[in-house]
Amino acid sequence: MAVLVPKTLAVTRNADLVARSLAAVWHPCTQMKHHERFALVPIARASGAWLEDVEGRRFVDGVSSWWVNLFGHGHPRIAAAIAEQAASLEHAMLAGFTHEPVVALSERLSAIAPGRLGHAFYASDGASATEIALKMAFHHWANRGRPGKNRFVALQGGYHGETVGALSVTDVPVFRDAYAPLLRGNLQAPFPSNGPQGRESCSEPCAVEAAAALARLLEDEGDRIAAFIVEPLVQGASGMRMYHPEYLRLARELCTRHEVLLIADEIMTGFGRTGTMFACEQAGIAPDLLCLSKGITGGFLPLSCVLSTDEVYASFWDDDTARGFLHSHSYTGNPIACRAALAVLDLFEEGDVIRANREKAERFDLIAAPLAHQPGVRNLRRLGMIWAFEVDTDETQFARLAFESALADGALLRPIGNTVYFMPPYVIDDEAFATLVKAGIAIAHRWGRR
Repeated sequence: MAVLVPKTLAVTRNADLVARSLAAVWHPCTQMKHHERFALVPIARASGAWLEDVEGRRFVDGVSSWWVNLFGHGHPRIAAAIAEQAASLEHAMLAGFTHEPVVALSERLSAIAPGRLGHAFYASDGASATEIALKMAFHHWANRGRPGKNRFVALQGGYHGETVGALSVTDVPVFRDAYAPLLRGNLQAPFPSNGPQGRESCSEPCAVEAAAALARLLEDEGDRIAAFIVEPLVQGASGMRMYHPEYLRLARELCTRHEVLLIADEIMTGFGRTGTMFACEQAGIAPDLLCLSKGITGGFLPLSCVLSTDEVYASFWDDDTARGFLHSHSYTGNPIACRAALAVLDLFEEGDVIRANREKAERFDLIAAPLAHQPGVRNLRRLGMIWAFEVDTDETQFARLAFESALADGALLRPIGNTVYFMPPYVIDDEAFATLVKAGIAIAHRWGRR
């Protein structure tokens, strides 16, 4: 029997791959017409913290390829785990079946998660994890005889994904407004911030004040609220807005008091990004539902997970199918993705990654320090392995122009509005980080107000 070899085309020019992509691919979060002026970047290969285009030009991956790549591109341990698993079991549906990788991953996630989160439900992406958590929260209360608890509270400026349910608790206009007629109205709590733009680092008194506002909301609406969903310590898509852990601690107390589930969206913040394995740890709290994705497989494969408490899980345990959790994905708990995630957890355990990242971040602070003195730079800040600053600018196309400027300096950066941030893979070295800082300085000099 003849072996069929997949047909491939040898691409040697960036322009050729770009032309084919524009003709065939609808790219995410993109106004495709803009690519008449702003060229796509055709990536052919990657290694460590570096991406390389078709013609051999290299870029430091300053955003971990949308916040997913933890241990560098092409990490041999993760790649080997994927290959080994693919050779034995590539997929088995999780309805009525199970397999070792999904069981082992669930056990290990439960062991490292804050609190007692012993039940794992899997999907493929962060927005799906949000959908799962919202549905679980509502259905939990319905199963307990309280179907009126069917609304949600989210922080102003929060981002939880772009599917319809996730958008209903998202407060980023560029994502939400176009689909507003499809969305269910929910409630918003004030973001804890010291400054009018909501990006200035939040002190403990400001966290207490914001928690007081949440308390008033829950007192008034608690009987109708199923859950409060929050990005712990930092809101990513709103411009890396950071706040004090005391807010989380008080929010946990309030949710418990008013019988409201707490959903921690650690899709971006999880797996060491904020300086602890999970951001919730810095407040000493545990949520009722924990959403995970992005770095869970080190950027190799799509996977997301929602971990729940025994109490939430028990509310679905019944002979009646309608009281079970009615949600599914064909690729739920895919064995190959689970093996990639297990390899990621191995790397954390063997390398003492959290401690190493803290030491690296302190060293990188010295490299980043000159940014604070550049034209128009405001509020240089860091949390774990996330650096961010605003550029005070009159340029209306700042984000796109800054993106192109960084590419010219050998760095992949993706500004959010006028916020420039670095969220590199943990394997980045001093020289590569200095390339990101150099690109940031150049951006400030070109467009920062003097």
